[in-house]
Amino acid sequence: MGTEDVYESRTFAAAGLADPGREESAAWLHAVVDGFYEKPLTDAALEKALENNAVDGRVYTGIYPRGPLPPGAPGPDVPVATFGTLRKQLNVGPGRSVEAQLITAVTVRASHRRRGLLRRMMLENLRRCREDGVAVAALTASEGTIYRRFGFGVATGEREVTVDVGERFRLLQRPEGSVEAAVPALLAPISREVFARVQATTAGSIDRQERYYRAAAGQLGEDGAEDTALRAALHYDAEGAPDGYVTYSFKGWGHEPETMEVRDLVAASPDAYLGLWEFLGSLDLVKEVRWDNAPTDDPLVWALEDPRCVRTRAEWDMLWLRILDVEAALRARRYGADGSLVLEVRDPLELAAGRWRMDVSGGDAVVTPTEDQADLVLDASALASLYLGGVSPVLLARAGRVRESAAGAAERALRMFAPTGPVHCLTHF
Repeated sequence: MGTEDVYESRTFAAAGLADPGREESAAWLHAVVDGFYEKPLTDAALEKALENNAVDGRVYTGIYPRGPLPPGAPGPDVPVATFGTLRKQLNVGPGRSVEAQLITAVTVRASHRRRGLLRRMMLENLRRCREDGVAVAALTASEGTIYRRFGFGVATGEREVTVDVGERFRLLQRPEGSVEAAVPALLAPISREVFARVQATTAGSIDRQERYYRAAAGQLGEDGAEDTALRAALHYDAEGAPDGYVTYSFKGWGHEPETMEVRDLVAASPDAYLGLWEFLGSLDLVKEVRWDNAPTDDPLVWALEDPRCVRTRAEWDMLWLRILDVEAALRARRYGADGSLVLEVRDPLELAAGRWRMDVSGGDAVVTPTEDQADLVLDASALASLYLGGVSPVLLARAGRVRESAAGAAERALRMFAPTGPVHCLTHF
């Protein structure tokens, strides 16, 4: 008996507070919260989640058991597995972007695991996206061992850092512009404008969801309440226009050392980034600043007189990509060096399998299927990792993830795929 005989799959648009289907969406959200072992949603948190997800245009898929349920089990309206999606733009280099299918809220109830439910939802969704002409899918993973078998590869990383902002914290040179404390409630439109500039210039950046802008304005605290602990500051450029912001909160006088926690830091220029850090380093009575979304290549380290002020507490993968249309994805971005390369992509799901020639001239690529001898042989997940330039093909070759069929091909790919700026994703989903 197949899973289709035991389970029913339903896909529906996220419903807002006043929309038909509100109860179905609410039951789906409760299943997601339960799947991640979080506290049940309060009424206020549920209302905000429903509204935000409807604004984002999310689509929910749920797997529901057929037939009678055992006594004490959740009702038939509660899915045993969940799978959420939304479409956003992924920056693939300054001025370039592709539409990406974002995958989120993937859960399977413990009593229904190892029955192929995740595979069923994932394959159905990826194949539908490929048919729709979507070139790339993306996710952020709660576990590092699940998604490579579906062709996803790590494309960006992030760090959790602790910054000593005591006497040792001094920048080698003062950044241009100025910083002023801001009222979080007034930040929503400004945060949209600043992030739009970051989105346009940063490879790996993904358009943000509605909840980010509401959180920046202090509207989305714990359990859906107002975030009364939130503080904010804005950086202004030489002309007085805002080009960066930071939101943060104090850990409390009972926490030693006295620590400020960064909630969000978005800077559209190097001066804005360093200026906001200079502001954080000047806060009275604070000894440390912590941030868990810092870039892996952080200019702050190189801007300080004492780079040891910055300590990495942890480093992990952030954005995972899955190439669905090799030709469209490779044509979409610009390249750091001209040249030719033949890639043979192996994909057990047959979504991206084949051999392609890339001919890059003036930074743009012409991509065509070919029968020519491959220069590099790699699987779909390795292609996804090198796509934005945040992961070196030379490193992947050393790790056995890429095989050179032509001597020096990995170094050639390194030059061609080299990014022209930072590769960083600030947006979780």
